[in-house]
Amino acid sequence: MFARRTPVPWPLVALFTAGYLAPYLLPTVVGRLDAGLPLTATEAGAVGSALLLSSSSAGFLLASRVERIGARTMARAGLLLAVLGYGGAALAGSVPAVVAGAVLGGFGSGTATAVAATRIAAEPDPHRASTLGLLGVSALAGAVYLTVPHLGAGHGQPLAAIALTALAVWPLTGRLPGRGAPADPALRTVRVPLPNLRAGLVLAAAMPFWSLVQNSLWGVSGRIGLTQAHLGEAAVGAVFAVALAAGLTGVLAAGALGARLGLALPVGLGTVLIAVCVAGNASATTPAGFATGQILWNVLYPVVLSYLIGLAASLDPRGRWAVLVGSAGSLGTAAGPLTGSVLSAQAGFPAMGLVLGAALLVVAVPMTGVALHASGHPVLPGTVRRRGGAPGAHDSAASPVATGDAVHPTT
Repeated sequence: MFARRTPVPWPLVALFTAGYLAPYLLPTVVGRLDAGLPLTATEAGAVGSALLLSSSSAGFLLASRVERIGARTMARAGLLLAVLGYGGAALAGSVPAVVAGAVLGGFGSGTATAVAATRIAAEPDPHRASTLGLLGVSALAGAVYLTVPHLGAGHGQPLAAIALTALAVWPLTGRLPGRGAPADPALRTVRVPLPNLRAGLVLAAAMPFWSLVQNSLWGVSGRIGLTQAHLGEAAVGAVFAVALAAGLTGVLAAGALGARLGLALPVGLGTVLIAVCVAGNASATTPAGFATGQILWNVLYPVVLSYLIGLAASLDPRGRWAVLVGSAGSLGTAAGPLTGSVLSAQAGFPAMGLVLGAALLVVAVPMTGVALHASGHPVLPGTVRRRGGAPGAHDSAASPVATGDAVHPTT
């Protein structure tokens, strides 16, 4: 399925998995905070939002500092913060301590994600690396959803799972470069401002709303299953595990398709289909309807996400847009749990789904426009696109610009 042109960057895949695990476990984290601590559903959603906002802040602060600080040093710092923060929150019994640990752990997750995004953007085949990362985090999250309900009540189990994952990834960071090693050696002496400024800004402005919709529904999905579809916690966990397993099919499909569909079709049409799934899943009142909606949504979501990551990576081979757009998306991710909690409390789950679906249709337009732009033009003057990979920097004075097939470097 995946071409074997270059070795698999396993440290980056593992770091990607560790960084993304907290958002994937958001429903069970929020649900268990609500059930295990003296918090209302809205307050638990606010804690989840604080965790993700901290993660987003790390991306914005560190996007331009990975090369200067060093990928190895920054990754280890992020993983250490994740272990201390999530581990401390898992063991704590007071609300302030849990909130502080979640925020600290979120910053660690965001740091790890920033390093992974920057390095993956410079890989010869970034789509392959990010697809493997999505496979890893989907499989791991599915295993956690199946296991946690059998480990007893309390808020600590999912937080401990994130901390242990960060601890397990730590040894692999020794294979990351140290300070002063650019993500792409070809760019070692190149000093250029952010390319594709307009396209990057449009994508960065649209991405928070795209992510907000996904995580508004994801943050309250457990409650939809429990209260509206009348499932028990174990059954809801099983649905999430099956949905994430089905999501692996979507990730595998994205990896197999690669550049064949271009960028615009997966981003535009995929977002429209997700909007339909969001509205339908929020209206589900039966176990079968809830399970079907979750499965369809989780098949489509990682496919579109992988192409959006790749779209951001295609705008700058140094990885700066990949981190900035990802961090902008994390702002929406952070606001998701609280937004979903407030909308559902004020208007009910079905109305929430309609509002979120409509918002997704609106942001599909500018995102598709950026995808069309990126599919048709080289991302930097004097660059040639490697098939299935990131743009390779060339000295335009030393070599002509290639004018052959333009294959998007999806992540």
